[in-house]
Amino acid sequence: MAASSEDPLHFQALIFLGAAVVAVPLFRKLRLGSILGYLAAGLVIGPFGLGLFSESASVMHVAEFGVVLFLFVIGLELNLSRLWAMRRDIFVLGTAQVVLTGLLTMLYPLLVVGRPWQASLIAGLGLSLSSTALVMQLLGERGEVQQPHGQKAFAILLLQDLAIVPLLALVALLSPQDSAGGEPAWLSAAKMVGGVVAVVLTGRYLLSPFFRVLASAGAHEVMTAAALLVVVAAATVMTYVGLSAALGAFLAGVLLAESSYRHELEADIEPFRGLLLGLFFITVGMTVELRVIARHWPLLLGALVTVTVIKTGVVYGLMRLLRSDHEVSMRTALLLPQGGEFGFVLFATAVSAGVMAQEQATLLVALVTLTMALTPLLAVLAPRLARTRARPERKETFEGVRGSVLMIGFGRFGQVASQLLLAEGVDVTAIDNDVEMIEAAERFGFRVYFGDGTRLDVLRAAGAERARLICVCVEKKESASRIVELCRTTFPLTPVYARAFDRVHALELLEHGAHYQLRETFESAIAFGRAALVGLRLPPERVATVEEDVRQRDRDRFALQQQGRDYRAGNDKLYTRPVPRPEPFIPPQRQAVSLNLAPREDETSEKKK
Repeated sequence: MAASSEDPLHFQALIFLGAAVVAVPLFRKLRLGSILGYLAAGLVIGPFGLGLFSESASVMHVAEFGVVLFLFVIGLELNLSRLWAMRRDIFVLGTAQVVLTGLLTMLYPLLVVGRPWQASLIAGLGLSLSSTALVMQLLGERGEVQQPHGQKAFAILLLQDLAIVPLLALVALLSPQDSAGGEPAWLSAAKMVGGVVAVVLTGRYLLSPFFRVLASAGAHEVMTAAALLVVVAAATVMTYVGLSAALGAFLAGVLLAESSYRHELEADIEPFRGLLLGLFFITVGMTVELRVIARHWPLLLGALVTVTVIKTGVVYGLMRLLRSDHEVSMRTALLLPQGGEFGFVLFATAVSAGVMAQEQATLLVALVTLTMALTPLLAVLAPRLARTRARPERKETFEGVRGSVLMIGFGRFGQVASQLLLAEGVDVTAIDNDVEMIEAAERFGFRVYFGDGTRLDVLRAAGAERARLICVCVEKKESASRIVELCRTTFPLTPVYARAFDRVHALELLEHGAHYQLRETFESAIAFGRAALVGLRLPPERVATVEEDVRQRDRDRFALQQQGRDYRAGNDKLYTRPVPRPEPFIPPQRQAVSLNLAPREDETSEKKK
């Protein structure tokens, strides 16, 4: 008996949950990933499988909200400074990928199948878009979101999500139907800009006070409802002005990334996001028409190979052209060969606009689904094709953890810092996510636990709640900033000391709530400069005076930068050697020290000769 929209909701939910509970663990046990499990479950229960559901359109509208929530959570993980740092990958790499892939892919329906050039162009550009939901889910399952290939893939996906807007406008431009009744183009553009501005201003100035008032009320369920309200409101505004709902949710997440309520919102949204995203993949599997695939399998097989080769080759070639190494380029390319969820929207719009025939759209939907099913298999093969040795798995139970100091990161910096603590008998719990480094440290007698310090569950298991001090000694500045922010919001009573990459990163760590920061090269550079002065045979008291003067100037400059958030503030505190001019613009502030060095013995004997 097939379920329909008239059946009780609990009956439909029973089928969906039962299919997911059976299929996903089975596919994960086979190491094929949860996404293939969801797709297979949808294929089995869908109208073209066992027929437990007669149609999937009504379910798809609910399931697409999972993609919206997913983009909101991704936005929470970012902030405007990180987006600005990724601008080259987003706009240069992402734009080039969409344009080149679209133009090359359109040749298959144009030359092989014989479709009109308008329909072929929309098909090629639609297939150039990849699935943000699928790729980010794969990266999250493997813990690779923060790795270089994960960041590159996300930058390309972000541009693809933005590209759906001009692609929908292109469909309207190519449409042979009369569009005189539509609104003027300038009015549509003004509505889009106005919608984005409204979301940005609301997120910038109203959301934090809004959540502050709700938090003071002490009702946890209200915070959850408010988080969903923010997502739905942003998605509704974007949809009303003609943009994608996912873009609105992403913008809302980015604007809340700096908020102190970020982790609470992420925890509240997570259960809804996971269930609805799984429902989305199930409904995608329900759209697979096995009869269409069986009838046109040579055409679809050729298209599947063509799209996979073109998308992989374009991404790899562009990344190598932009000087990424082979491993990162290959692993990124093998994450993005599939079509995306926005392709469904583009193809349906093209059919309604008369640009594309329904038969072609049906084949394209089947092709996108097949590419989605192929992607997890390519992602498994990626480390081998990239010629990298897979990092050995290591599970940690954190048994016997009782250290009063939790040290996150046990590289060169952490090892040296731990010596002072261990010398005084301080019990240190050290964690790191580099298996080879942990094994090397164990050969020298160190006990280092394996764990990712950017994960809250790992911090709790490592004893962060009981620690008297948390030392963040990781090398990557992005990871250090995230750990500091996570510790300050979750363990506010525990002091956090952090290793800073540079001056800008040090200011960022203090903004995130670090009690103490140290630039990783500052003290060694001071010591080196002090040794250089001693080598020049300056008196010891003069060396100490110069050192203290430089330290004080650096402290004053740092305080000015922290106060005004201007990294150029206090530059007048630096000693510089300006380009020689006929007359000095600024008179010397103090008398220079003469370096009349005593001649060495070999120089004296040479002069006597």
